[in-house]
Amino acid sequence: MLGAAVVVLAVVAILQVDAGPPPVVRGASAPAFELRRLGVPEGMAESRLTLEQLRGRVVLVNFWATWCEPCESEMPAMERLYGQLPRDDFEMIAVAIDEEEGLVQDFQDEYQLSFPIVLDLDQATYRSYQTMGVPESLLIGRDGQVIERYVGPREWDAPEHVQRLQSVIAGGGT
Repeated sequence: MLGAAVVVLAVVAILQVDAGPPPVVRGASAPAFELRRLGVPEGMAESRLTLEQLRGRVVLVNFWATWCEPCESEMPAMERLYGQLPRDDFEMIAVAIDEEEGLVQDFQDEYQLSFPIVLDLDQATYRSYQTMGVPESLLIGRDGQVIERYVGPREWDAPEHVQRLQSVIAGGGT
């Protein structure tokens, strides 16, 4: 009889545990964020970037760090991709999870990256997107819903990725 009481108590305890936020998976709403743009002084109107500002565009959000070799290897392809797609319909945001802004600025300068880089110094956005490591990217539709998650580096300007993104931009790939 004591064993049954322990099982019932355990089940009740499990039911009362906070499950946390819903998973960030295909079809889910992408978590909102507001992050400071690299190289834009605080206090200027454009110093902050929010996901809401990008609503209506297809967005590729890439989580990365300067110390991550696979991140470093995919950045040139990301820059080439960024130059190929229309700004009115597409945006790419690189979310740096480094703890030091200077390292991120040096990296941007070295690789001459023109796409927006935002600073997630406390890694709160990184955690809210439930990332498993870096690099990791999420493709977000015009409606703010997650379309795909990419774990690991990609050759972003390879034909299959460019075609996939063009299809999503054209409205044919969700």
